[in-house]
Amino acid sequence: MPTQDPTVAPHPYLDPAAPVDVRVADLLSRMTLREKAGQLNQRMYGWHAYRPTPDGDFRITEALRAETERFEGLGALYGLMRADAWSGVDHGDGPGAKDSADLADLVQRHVLESSRLGIPALFVEEVPHGHMALDGTVFPVNLAVGATWDPALYERAAAHAAAELRARGGHVALVSALDIARDPRWGRTEECFGEDPYLAARLTEALVRGMQGTGAGSGELFADDKAPVVLKHFAGQGATVGGRNSAESELGPRELHEIHLPAARAGIRAGAAAVMAAYNEVDGLPCAGNRALLTGLLRDRWGFEGLVMADGLAVDRLARITGDRVSAGALALAAGVDLSLWDEGFTHLAEAVERGLVSEAAVDAAVARVLRLKFRLGLFEQPYTRRRPIPEETGRALSTGLARACVTLLHNSAGVLPVGPSVRRIAVLGPHAATTAHQLGDYTAPQRPGTGVSVLDALRRLAPPGTDVRHARGAALTGADRTGLPEAIATAASCDLAVLVLGGSSARTADTEFDANGAARTVVSEMTCGEGVDLAGLRLGEAQHALLDAVTATGTPTVVVLIQGRPHAVPEAADRAGALLTAWYPGPWGGEAIAEVLLGRTEPAGRLPVSVPRSADRLPVHYNHKDTEYGSYADGDAGPLYSFGHGLSYTAFSYGPPRLTGDTVEVDVTNTGARPGRSVVQFYVRRLRTSVWPRTLELRAFEGVWLAPGECRTVATRLGADQLEMVGADLETFVPSQAVEIRVAASAREALDAVPLVFGQSLTAPAETPR
Repeated sequence: MPTQDPTVAPHPYLDPAAPVDVRVADLLSRMTLREKAGQLNQRMYGWHAYRPTPDGDFRITEALRAETERFEGLGALYGLMRADAWSGVDHGDGPGAKDSADLADLVQRHVLESSRLGIPALFVEEVPHGHMALDGTVFPVNLAVGATWDPALYERAAAHAAAELRARGGHVALVSALDIARDPRWGRTEECFGEDPYLAARLTEALVRGMQGTGAGSGELFADDKAPVVLKHFAGQGATVGGRNSAESELGPRELHEIHLPAARAGIRAGAAAVMAAYNEVDGLPCAGNRALLTGLLRDRWGFEGLVMADGLAVDRLARITGDRVSAGALALAAGVDLSLWDEGFTHLAEAVERGLVSEAAVDAAVARVLRLKFRLGLFEQPYTRRRPIPEETGRALSTGLARACVTLLHNSAGVLPVGPSVRRIAVLGPHAATTAHQLGDYTAPQRPGTGVSVLDALRRLAPPGTDVRHARGAALTGADRTGLPEAIATAASCDLAVLVLGGSSARTADTEFDANGAARTVVSEMTCGEGVDLAGLRLGEAQHALLDAVTATGTPTVVVLIQGRPHAVPEAADRAGALLTAWYPGPWGGEAIAEVLLGRTEPAGRLPVSVPRSADRLPVHYNHKDTEYGSYADGDAGPLYSFGHGLSYTAFSYGPPRLTGDTVEVDVTNTGARPGRSVVQFYVRRLRTSVWPRTLELRAFEGVWLAPGECRTVATRLGADQLEMVGADLETFVPSQAVEIRVAASAREALDAVPLVFGQSLTAPAETPR
């Protein structure tokens, strides 16, 4: 690190009182091209930077020494604390809550000693649903968060995740937020907030506010317990053909702007520090090399001043069109990528400048953005971890709260829920009943034994005294083995109620084979979802269907609980089970949340963030399709089994006719049942006169409201010009709607039949808004 004579004025970049831009410019002027290139590289896997020592500490590796020597420092290090089957890090050899900060400080100290100018490294970590590190709090996955329709609750969870990250020495959080679930065959559906851009936008805003704080978007320093967010993935990754990961996308510019960009735009407006360029291509050009997307739209039109990171090895993939990795790195940098991930292409930026493939000015602009983030984090003044206790019980309470809020009751036609006092014997069956492993989702670190609560354990603990809770697994998650059926049938037949816990799993195991970017290469064990695990069909495993058939055939009233990372097609459960609910991947304590809902201790509050298909051969089924005359099949219903926004309660609600007061829409909602409950009031737009072909419906506002039995409340939301506008024909401006219908309902399907409220041209803005 540089030493400074205390009697001499400090270099401006070392002066904490100097403006950030002044500090950045001064430091940049002192750097060599080699040092600049180093700041744009994030080449190492973090778990290769250290090794455990026999005495329980850590040491840095020769690989880290070689990396810092190569560039006289280190720009960023990915996944120093990552733990999972891909990294091979577990509780026996990885950093936990007690020693992660020590490891981070050890590595940072080496980086600073290796840097002529004393430039600290950024420690970049995966925080998809909690920090992906040993002892990190695991929250429900994004699809479950979407089912809560509760941005305020998610904001509190995001704030906790950021505090955990910073207390352990991490700096930057990688969080999936921008992908829109348009094809549930895609293995990464669980990382999406849902199929709707408005719902995703509100949750993305909550994520940014929670993790970064409300004042970190305009260039201020980040608080010690806040973390800059890298929003993944920009843009359109959820639109790949056939739901196949990283496949080509047939994505028109209007679909991109109307469906796949609103969440990103909302996140940028909320102050997101960074975005990650996606793997997919847009109109033939991969996002990491797409200047129109990363510079023309993101920076020039939207005014984004933050960092753009490439996804893992995405820069090197550009060599397929440029011919070599040197030119691939130049293409990505010129397009707008500032920081690579595991690539070789950016390691050759000095050569690319010398060959005239990219200018040093482009290098300087990217380096300035990296340095600005480091200054805003205060790393030049305090490069080491500011340690603070993070109460474990707080994280558990937030995770359980999200799990309670995401459990969605899809049907209860037989009235078997909540479990009544006449039920004295409960059979808990299925491959998910007695384990928490399938509740966690992808991108989850190994859990310590005893962490979490299964559905079986929760029912045994929470059921009324004297209730006999019996268990039989009955079936494997995958495959056709039916050897467990006889025991399950006998158990179900001997009970008053059968709770059948079925679904999928994203649990990675040591025998999983991985690509160089961490995606599963081969599906092994019981993994049926997650990155790299795309499906041609959406049915559950054969043995699970056999178990469903056999248990419902006993005549015992049956409740089916789905634990899943995508909406599986299970029409048999809708037809034969007395009740059906989905909990998605609800996290370690999701079993407790599910049991509370089954027993009536908690009211079901979740609503579908995606439409549930009848089968894979009837995709797509998202609600916000174009409003065309033709929409069905000659041999079957083209609509979803359950529509976007659907979810039942243990009570009933009635909605009065909507009314208009100025630009505010009001509706009276009444709980007409005998129990308290939550209704999610959804405000949809149907456009009547537009310059382009409209969609059937578009969600434009929502509000969850808890009502006591008999209680009536007026729910009001402003629907001004900014919420009624649409992307213009030129794709560069937002234009006012000339006439729209507002439909208020409890789901997209119900909105189609709701009494419309017509907005005329006089209620819209007269001028176009620049995009």
